[in-house]
This record gives sequence, structure tokens and C-alpha cells, in this order.
Amino acid sequence: METVTIVGLGYVGLPLACLCAEKGHKVYGLEIDENKVNLINKSQSPIQDEYVINKLKKVTGKINATTNPDDCIPNSDIVITCVPTPITKSRSPDLTALKRSVTEISKFLKPNTLLIIESTIHPGTVEEIIVPILKKQNLDPGKNDVFVAHCPERIDPGNKKWTIEDLPRVVGGITKEATKKAAEFYKTIIKADILELSNIKAAEATKIMENTFRDINIAFVNEMAQSFDKAGIDITEVIKGASTKPFAFMAHYPGAGVGGHCIPVDPYYLIEKARQIGFTHKFLSLAREINNNMPNYTVQLLENELKKLEKSIKDAKVGVLGLAYKANVDDIRESPSAEIVETLKNKGAEVFVFDPNVKKESNVRDFDELLSKSDYIVLATDHKEFRNMDLSKLEKNKISIVIDGRNCLDKEKIKSMGIAYHGIGRS
Repeated sequence: METVTIVGLGYVGLPLACLCAEKGHKVYGLEIDENKVNLINKSQSPIQDEYVINKLKKVTGKINATTNPDDCIPNSDIVITCVPTPITKSRSPDLTALKRSVTEISKFLKPNTLLIIESTIHPGTVEEIIVPILKKQNLDPGKNDVFVAHCPERIDPGNKKWTIEDLPRVVGGITKEATKKAAEFYKTIIKADILELSNIKAAEATKIMENTFRDINIAFVNEMAQSFDKAGIDITEVIKGASTKPFAFMAHYPGAGVGGHCIPVDPYYLIEKARQIGFTHKFLSLAREINNNMPNYTVQLLENELKKLEKSIKDAKVGVLGLAYKANVDDIRESPSAEIVETLKNKGAEVFVFDPNVKKESNVRDFDELLSKSDYIVLATDHKEFRNMDLSKLEKNKISIVIDGRNCLDKEKIKSMGIAYHGIGRS
């Protein structure tokens, strides 16, 4: 077994560290957040993820987290970077954390170490940015002074069926030897297939293409939802009907917005890289435009229902259910809830927010307090607590409008109580 250092112990790096430790590797975790380091060394998870919480208990004492690269990098056979690669406010790729981490790592790498980049990057990043950093330390990946490969992370927080160890992976290296070494390593921890690609650019492009595919299809169904809404057609029924076709159709679902660190981010990496080489991604840009508008569209649905009651959104008491970008996790990165809340406030509404997984960012104590203070509800995240809510509480608290941003509530029951209901493409 190998000595492995995972750089970045977040939503990607921490599950990977747990898996490596569980499979018998000696594992270090390099992290700049001292609070995370202290928690992990106590086998306590800094993120609200059932899988990670349980795994950390199983590998108690087997992950040595530190903030000092000198404690781990010189001792490691394999170093894997899982630092975030977000976008800027202007929606340009931000590789700051990756550049900084590789620059620091490169000072301590011993010869023949396998360096794997798991962070999502656009094609050409390793050759154009990572390799020059390494060469400044007299490490030439082309000559195998250090073996460099890319294996795009694949993880779906909160997904109990497809965990990190069950998902197939792809790898591509600067050299064939690097590709082979990376594949051999992942075979020791992953139960699924490991596909070796012919070059590192193909591996870099894989993750970008996966998430851009999803973004485009979500944009398609979000646009259909808006169209069907005007036509008086329930899109959830149409999707159910279309899904009976056993081939060619793949169900995607509309919603109040697209969040997380992948789908709303990765297309911009491809768009920007293409621009640099003289190509314009019109289709990808349009998909991003449609999906970026969904939080605003969700608020518009509330305004439309208020107009029917001859009321204004100004001074309206609105309860927003959920801050996380998806159900049953505490991850708020790129969450559309933030934009929904901001838009409501900008329009003069009084906003109450509750998320059972993100209580620190909530401004009420619990769901019941939110209901008692609100006249209208916008469901932004379909946490199990909201999906399974006692709908009679809406009537008891005199809620008059429900905007279901995830189409997960019983609209007929809500309407039967005299409460106005509107989903995304479902009314």
C-alpha cells in the first residue's frame, strides 16, 4: 500500500481520504483550514454528509490531517489535489487555489511521486499551468521526474446509491507511465471500472462535458416548463409520459435554479477555453443564461400570484425553505436560494429563511417559527423535512401562497385548503 496525501479536505477530498484509509493506504490530509484539521483529527466531519460522517468513524486515527506540507508531501508516494476551482463574479475560471496549492506542493515533492489533479479544470490546464510550476522546481513530468495525471473527481453528495467507490473513473497522464500509475492506484480504491484515456487533455475535457451535458438538458426542461406553464400543461406529467419511452429520452427536471460546484461552474471553463482558441459556444452560453434566470423566474411566480390577490411583494412576509443547493446536504455553493433571497429583499419583501442542514445561515429557529412569521412560502430546496412536511400546518398558519421551486409538494392537497399553489411548470 502507498502513502497518500489528499490536498483539500472538502466535499471531494474528505470522502476520498476516508476511502483511501479504508482501503489500507497510509493517508495524510493537507488543509489550510485549522478548524477542519482539528475536527478531522478527532474523527468529526466538518461537513454535513452522512456517508462521510460514518466513514470517518470507521477510519478513526487513520487520517493524519495537517496544515503543514512539510509534514506529509516529502513522505508521500501519491499526492492528490482536490482544491476548489470556482468562477469569479464575472463568471471566469478561477484557478487561484489550484495554482497556489501546486506551487506549495512542488517545493516538497520527492522524485517519482505521482501527482494527480482531481480538481475540475479546462483542457490544457495541466500542460499550460501545472507543468511550468513544477519545472520551476526542476521537476519535469515529461521526463518522469514526477508523474502527473488528471482524474476528474466524481462524487454526488447525499447520493446513497452512487458513492465515491462505486463510480467509474477516467484517467489521463502527461506520459503513458503516469496514466498507468494513476490507473493502478485508483484500482486499489474504486470498485468500478477505470478507463485510461490517450492523453491528459481528453481527461480534462471529460468532467467539463459531463456537467455541461446536464446543464444543457436542465436548461431545456426549464424552458419547456415556462412554455408549458403558459399553455396550462403540467410538465411533471409530460416528463412522466416521455419517460415511458425505453430509449433516447433521459429525464431531467425543472427547478428554481441550478447550484453546486459543478453544473453551474464547469460550462464556463469550457466557454472561456474555447474563446481563447477562437471558438464561441453559443449553445452553452444560452443554457447558462436560461438556468441563471430561474431564481428570478421563481420570484416572478410569487409576484404573479400576489397580483391575483391584489397584493404587492413590497413588505410581503415571505418564508424561503432551504439554503443548500440540493436536498439533504449542507452545501450552499452556487445555491439558487441565495439569489432568491436577495431578489426578494431587493423587491422590498421581509424574508425568513430556514434550512435544517444550514442552521447557522437561517434567520429563524425552526420551520414552525418560519411559518408563524410568513404569509407566503417559496420552497427552494427539497430537503426530506420539507417534502414530508405536515401540510395542514400551512393552513393553520394562514399561508396563502406556496411557490414550489422543486415540484415536490402535493399540489392538489394544498389547493384543497384554499392555498394558491404554483410550481415550476406546474400549477
